[in-house]
Amino acid sequence: MKVLVTGGTGMLGSSFKRIQTDHDLVLVGSRDYDLTNPMSAQRMIADHKPDGIIHRAARVGGVKGNSDFVAQFYHDNIMINTGVLNAARISGVQKVVSLLSTCIYPDNCTYPLTEDQIHLGHPHQSNFGYAYAKRMLDIHSRAIRQQFGLKYITAVPNNLYGPNDNFDLDNGHVIPAIIRKAKEAKDDQRELTLWGSGRSLREFTYSRDIAEILMFLLENYDEPEPINIGSTQEISIDEISKMICQEIGYKGDILWDFSKPEGQHRKPSDNKNLMSLGWKKENYTPLYRGIKMTCRWFLRHYPNVRGVETQ
Repeated sequence: MKVLVTGGTGMLGSSFKRIQTDHDLVLVGSRDYDLTNPMSAQRMIADHKPDGIIHRAARVGGVKGNSDFVAQFYHDNIMINTGVLNAARISGVQKVVSLLSTCIYPDNCTYPLTEDQIHLGHPHQSNFGYAYAKRMLDIHSRAIRQQFGLKYITAVPNNLYGPNDNFDLDNGHVIPAIIRKAKEAKDDQRELTLWGSGRSLREFTYSRDIAEILMFLLENYDEPEPINIGSTQEISIDEISKMICQEIGYKGDILWDFSKPEGQHRKPSDNKNLMSLGWKKENYTPLYRGIKMTCRWFLRHYPNVRGVETQ
């Protein structure tokens, strides 16, 4: 198959370059097409004529970005998702795998997070604009399946990390933000200050693993329900901060700024449906190894990394 990957120049998109596949992959990024413009999405499909699409282009950010730009996050993601799915449907693309996020789950729900709970309540207030836009990506995919009979599916990762991440301190996610702060605190010989209490629990999945899983789903999954695909190992932000500091070489104290937001306390997910398809727990990159590879990549490329080089 000729498979078009949207968001192909970011962290996850670049991970597709490091996986083995028999498919012909075409990676496109925001510099190639402005997917908030429906005409640009149509031109993308017309230019490449894919047999299948892995749609992961999105406007993303951490807690601060989601709070400060909540309306922009909602608008941009609604436009991106609607434009890509409509263009794919009109062109007759038979299979589209779209990426969601665990933030779509209700703030109050039963743990672990199972796919049947997604629409049973409001998402957390800290990122509701982004979360509702992602929920609508699920709804739109189901609607196309029902009306047009096309194989459009959705997958729910948890927190991703890896090389080529966004290390912007305002709009980056937790792991790249901590990596950068630890590096710069070490260089400046000052204490490291991080947001929140450090007690929140999260699950993290190495970006290359998600790229491989999305290709796996392209071939092995065709159901209307979303499917959780992330590693289910929980770790506190405090623990992962210490792991990062060890790899970066920062040996000072970590100060926690309790006045800053830290989101939900925990949101563990259930990936048993993915496992039932044949994916195995040992296929996930162990967290300690993924952190080591990500930190080494960052140290090799700093300051010429996304989120730092333009500042």
